[in-house]
Amino acid sequence: MAGVEDTAVRAKQIPEAAVARLAVYLRVLSGMAEQGATTVSSEELSGSAGVNSAKLRKDLSYLGSYGTRGVGYEVQVLVSQIERILGLTRQHRVAVIGIGNLGHALANYGGFPGRGFPVEALFDTDPDLVGIPVGGIPVSHLEDIPRICSEREISVGIIATPPTAAQSVCDRLVAGGVQCILNFAPVVLQVPAHVEVRKVDLAVELQILSFHVARRADRAGEAPENRGTPGLPDAGLPIDNGGTGDGRNSAGTDGGLGMVVR
Repeated sequence: MAGVEDTAVRAKQIPEAAVARLAVYLRVLSGMAEQGATTVSSEELSGSAGVNSAKLRKDLSYLGSYGTRGVGYEVQVLVSQIERILGLTRQHRVAVIGIGNLGHALANYGGFPGRGFPVEALFDTDPDLVGIPVGGIPVSHLEDIPRICSEREISVGIIATPPTAAQSVCDRLVAGGVQCILNFAPVVLQVPAHVEVRKVDLAVELQILSFHVARRADRAGEAPENRGTPGLPDAGLPIDNGGTGDGRNSAGTDGGLGMVVR
């Protein structure tokens, strides 16, 4: 019991950005474990994860892992620690709402079950889809969201609908006891305090990439003496990752795709 309480305390102390990096470390470490690796140095892990080693060591210190000098970290121990801190020691049943191209792809994605997120329910309003199995799961009507989510103990809802339908879908998910929502629609959802919402928006990510490409092109045209001091970071411009964008996706709906997660 003390171990569970200690984990809960540590989880509350971890910054949001570090949580995202822990998920990346877990993916890298799982791949290493599959290849038979038993230990990994901070330099190896940070290089594979795309972060500097000092930041990685700081992130892992939140888990109570400091490694062994000259040896590094035990891969399987780190995997277990990160899974525990991310709440992955149990399965989280998933419902996908909006079975257009995006929802169809999510329903058929084979990587979810192995990471503890089996898709257990699908919903749409299209009469040509309702009752048809996708990925082995029959599509149900949106009106049945509260009942089915409650019966199947769905804990995560993925919204891939047009923005005009997203809030009503969200309300139905909450009514069915869903406490975690991943929203691909380009709208801000209103939820009770106990419900966690993460938003993804591909349009914003593309705009950020555009900024970096434009800045790189501008700097390539500058005189060397105007490019800043070598070895010092470029201050650049602040980037606001909090935008919602209004891009359209290929889901057969207007739902927003994306990579920005809040």
